[in-house]
Amino acid sequence: MKKALRYGWLILVLLFIYVPILVLAVYSFTEATTVGGSTGGFSFKNYVNLFADDEMRGMIFGTVALALICAAISTALATFGAIGAFYSKRVTKSLINNFNQIPVVNADIVTGFSICILLIVIMRVDKNSFIPLGLGHVVLTAPFVYLSILPKLKQMDNSLYEAALDLGATPAQALFKVVLPQLIPGIASGFMLAVTLSLDDYFVTTYTKPSTFDTISTYVVNATRGSQTETKTALWALSTLIFVLVIIFVAAMNIVSVRKRRSA
Repeated sequence: MKKALRYGWLILVLLFIYVPILVLAVYSFTEATTVGGSTGGFSFKNYVNLFADDEMRGMIFGTVALALICAAISTALATFGAIGAFYSKRVTKSLINNFNQIPVVNADIVTGFSICILLIVIMRVDKNSFIPLGLGHVVLTAPFVYLSILPKLKQMDNSLYEAALDLGATPAQALFKVVLPQLIPGIASGFMLAVTLSLDDYFVTTYTKPSTFDTISTYVVNATRGSQTETKTALWALSTLIFVLVIIFVAAMNIVSVRKRRSA
């Protein structure tokens, strides 16, 4: 009975999470203008409209480019920050860890508004330079990358770095040839988490982006307020593509992980 209840609860949670996405995916392959309305038959119209619209293509490319660049910067900063904190004294390490928690638990709207006031209002940085937007995404994502790398550092033997130095390696060689290779899984997961957070962010982007630039999140919000039906339904196709790409990536990561465990 307990086993049935446990699996029943798990199935219920999974249905609650994935059924709305699957419904949206089904409607993206129809000629329907509203979810829940008449489907109008099978059609690739939404996918054609998605890639035929120059504005949408530019928005998607800009969002992905922003996410990759900011994720790379965040990953580099968080990686060396985590290594520095890990090899610091206990008090310094505790302070860095506690300060890193603040952006994680802080609301995105507070982070976005604060960055807007500091860079745009006080320091007079032009929004059109993309500097406020880029820094905002780095501030948003770097703490999460730090948290992804820290467990890998804790699993690592503390004496490896010192042993490399004793064997004649320079500090740089010990860092890049001994420490960093063991952190690659955490760095990769942190990078992908940063990309996801950047793609998904709305509040920080809204406060810091140039007026002529839109990411997927801001574009979707603005499109749902408008009356262009073709734009709204094309976004169903975009959501479906993102969901499918995530499934492919997760499946590929799991397959690679299983193969590595078997080979080991």
